[in-house]
Amino acid sequence: MIRKLKDGKYRLYARKKDEKTGKRRNLGTFETREAAEKHEKEVQYFKRH
Repeated sequence: MIRKLKDGKYRLYARKKDEKTGKRRNLGTFETREAAEKHEKEVQYFKRH
């Protein structure tokens, strides 16, 4: 999940919520949405290989 922050950057969050905190894990902050989407694809690839 990618969300736009107030400062104009984009943050990648985990799809599942953390059971302890009830929040999503921060998987990185990026300058552009394209960079965040690229990293999300890398994360998904890493999870499967």
